[in-house]
Amino acid sequence: MAGHVALVTGASRGIGKAIALALAQGGYDIVATARTLREGEGRVGAPFKADQREVAVPGSLEQTAAQIRAMGRKCLILQMDMLDRSSLDAVVSQTMATFGRINVLVNNAIYQGPGLMYLLPEVEMQQLENIMQGNLYNQLYLTQLVLPVMLEQGGGIVIDMTSGSAQIAPPAPADKGGWGFAYAASKSAFHRLAEFINIEYAQKNIRAYNIDPGYTVTEASRALFGNNEATAGHFKANHPEDTAAVVRWLVCADTSGEYSTRTVYTPTFFSKHEIQPEDVET
Repeated sequence: MAGHVALVTGASRGIGKAIALALAQGGYDIVATARTLREGEGRVGAPFKADQREVAVPGSLEQTAAQIRAMGRKCLILQMDMLDRSSLDAVVSQTMATFGRINVLVNNAIYQGPGLMYLLPEVEMQQLENIMQGNLYNQLYLTQLVLPVMLEQGGGIVIDMTSGSAQIAPPAPADKGGWGFAYAASKSAFHRLAEFINIEYAQKNIRAYNIDPGYTVTEASRALFGNNEATAGHFKANHPEDTAAVVRWLVCADTSGEYSTRTVYTPTFFSKHEIQPEDVET
């Protein structure tokens, strides 16, 4: 994949960082974006109305870039905020000025703030607007910026991080192990983006995937809840590297786009389809 470039949002930690590293291992140069530029700057808030804590969380774009460059790949780091549309414009403009192409777009970053896991009576309208802005409107906006680039260069791949909350009812209320309506509503709408990209652009060598990572333990969940609480509840815990392996396989090995017509579920993907994650030509 020499000369190929992947733009990964939310790449300072968690699933985004793991995907950036996996694609770098697959031969891609990386544009890593997030809000946290330097180690020690990261903060995360608890998602529940009754819990107003904000805690420090490890991870940064600089750390991600150092690991990618140690692999011998190039990495451009750019601060980006999903509520700031001008920062999305700047990311695409600077990516094109630096690399001149975008072969893969990974829509991973989401809004992180009040309202996500609130019960119905607790969600304020401004919070709902912010959630839809970060999880839907600006995800679409960034994709709209990148699609002409992919068309001009003759193709590309869009990876969308979807969620089980977009497709099924929660097993319990948000404060008892389920999820909030506002989060689920935003992810439900976002879930439709990949299928429309495939319908409108498959004949132009652009394909899109919905990846459902399942419940994933990240630096943020550990910082907020510790190892025990982070893995408790209604779902088995997965790790960011699990989804990263799936994304790398799809980007590097699924040349026909066979899996772009369905939702790819991380916990069962390799076993269900009898695929080995290491079977990727780079």
